[in-house]
Amino acid sequence: MRLENVCFSYGDKVILDNFTITLPDAGVTALSGPSGCGKTTLLRLVAGLETPNSGVIVSPGIRETAVLFQEDRLLPGFTASDQLRAVLRRKADTERYLAAVGLSGEANTKVEALSGGMRRRVALARAMAFAENKSLLILDEPFTGVDPETAKGIMIALRALNLPILYSAHDAESLSLADEIISLSGPPLKLK
Repeated sequence: MRLENVCFSYGDKVILDNFTITLPDAGVTALSGPSGCGKTTLLRLVAGLETPNSGVIVSPGIRETAVLFQEDRLLPGFTASDQLRAVLRRKADTERYLAAVGLSGEANTKVEALSGGMRRRVALARAMAFAENKSLLILDEPFTGVDPETAKGIMIALRALNLPILYSAHDAESLSLADEIISLSGPPLKLK
């Protein structure tokens, strides 16, 4: 995937200004940079959730993208397994995805009764389930509230999806899980 001379603004605030980058088309790639530099906007552009003001995004082979947002965006009043059933083709896979994020015994727990880190893992499990048959998985701050050992286990499960994965992170432990780290600064967004 390549972004060529991409410009994007929120009103008068310029986030990307003639930004060009080639992203790996396989493996796990992390975007590193300070809060507010434009990482989330870059992820949203790659996912097709935002349209550049100018420039082009070339994404050969990318048909559909699964996205984990910074916010968990879980369905209130639903259990952990209900969250996954909303996106799964095979309902029997619910427990497999919950186990992948270390939540095996929480299938029938309503999300309001889970800790913040556990809710984040439910959101991760849902994104993984939704990623079935997709061609790219984008994760915005996936390991917020998740301890480093659990994050390592989740990354093993993410890699097993055999999809290109692009994620943003701040902390060294989360960044160390990637095959490649792209360091950014901004705004406007720049390669460091």
